[in-house]
Amino acid sequence: MSQVQQSKPLWQRIGWLITIWAGSVLALAVVAYGLKLVMRAVGMGTP
Repeated sequence: MSQVQQSKPLWQRIGWLITIWAGSVLALAVVAYGLKLVMRAVGMGTP
């Protein structure tokens, strides 16, 4: 017999969405900062 699963509350689903979004923004910032450091290390800065 299949059991109907109840969806989680709206606030919890929105909370997960915000958490995943914030994590992706943070990961992008870390990668961008790392690329900036590498570019400065090889002399690709602006004059």
